[in-house]
Amino acid sequence: MEALLSIDYTYDFVATDGNLTTGEIGQNIESDLVALTKDFIEREQFVVFAIDGHDPNDSYHPENKLFPAHNVLGTKGRELYGKLAPLYEENKEKENLYWIDKRHYSAFSGTDLDIRLRERGITTVHLTGVCTDICVLHTAVDAYNLGFKIIVHEKCVQSFDEEGHRWALRHFKNTLGAEVI
Repeated sequence: MEALLSIDYTYDFVATDGNLTTGEIGQNIESDLVALTKDFIEREQFVVFAIDGHDPNDSYHPENKLFPAHNVLGTKGRELYGKLAPLYEENKEKENLYWIDKRHYSAFSGTDLDIRLRERGITTVHLTGVCTDICVLHTAVDAYNLGFKIIVHEKCVQSFDEEGHRWALRHFKNTLGAEVI
């Protein structure tokens, strides 16, 4: 069984005026990411939206010292970007869609993602979203450590750091044994 993990494809990470945006290069993956997500939904495969949710006043959260405030709970910045938003809204009541609020880079850290995947017999995770070298990478490392097969959709991931993006794609393949398609 397979699942699609849609990681942080939100306004703050993708919109031109987002607080920590990939900008145009992140926007350029929208059609491929939405098409893949729609395909998984239509085939009734498990689709997880793993989305950062931050409180800028949380003095204990390390990201508040590393990055500008982003994906703040209750703001537009945390909303899904572009055509992914209405696709989610149209299907969010379906049993095969699941939203995870995450506080850390990895979708597995501090969430019930591993349990949700295992109870469905899922052994393969497909990764999409931003940023390739941060949240997608850390999710992939945890998936690897938990024994999941990993497929990264190259046309559905991006970063604001091109060098980091290219490095992460190599790392997925050469160190985690992921399939990069």
